[in-house]
Amino acid sequence: MKNLGATHENLDNKVYKQLKSMIFDQKLKPGSKIYQEKLAEDLGISRTPVVNALKKLEQEHLINAIPRRGFYVRHFSKDEMISIFELREALEGLVARRASIRITGKQIQKLQKFFKSVKISDDIDSIEKYAEEDRRFHNFLVEIGGDDLLSAILETYSVIAFSYLVGFRGGLVRTPQETLPEHMAIIDAITKKDPNGAEQAIRIHFSRSREKLAKVFETSGEEQH
Repeated sequence: MKNLGATHENLDNKVYKQLKSMIFDQKLKPGSKIYQEKLAEDLGISRTPVVNALKKLEQEHLINAIPRRGFYVRHFSKDEMISIFELREALEGLVARRASIRITGKQIQKLQKFFKSVKISDDIDSIEKYAEEDRRFHNFLVEIGGDDLLSAILETYSVIAFSYLVGFRGGLVRTPQETLPEHMAIIDAITKKDPNGAEQAIRIHFSRSREKLAKVFETSGEEQH
């Protein structure tokens, strides 16, 4: 693991980003304990910036601090996951609305290139590449239509969704065949600089994924508490 102590960037923030990335990549799994001393040793730093980063992640609800036991990666209930998709629907609707107003000609050209080179197939490699393009697409919209606070909130929700939905291929709730037309509708509305159409298109996109997720949870027979 890279020695973070050798950099000049604010160390607490550097460790915070590293730990957030590790949660996203499932290197730190939901429900697992975080061993501060080992983590500090692996990163080549003292324990203090690790604790500071963990406290920040706790404020974002990605980490739980349990008295006399330590820090654990938070495990979200199914009800909480449904709620997160509801929040993403509302917030990314705002992002799409803003993006359709703010977008420049150069950004439109970049937006229209999304999903053009992605193969739509049921094989695992194609699905994972589509999932990566999906994340880049939504991140690009946030880049255009977000702000610092909104971007931070949505980044946290994305980390939660991807790390929790490990049982879904590529972290996708629905198939590329289902979601590609929806992505294209979002791109079309933003390209036309249609705020109402852009917001409606992305909210439909998230509401359908939320409904699918709820059905999967319901048929799994597990409790949602």
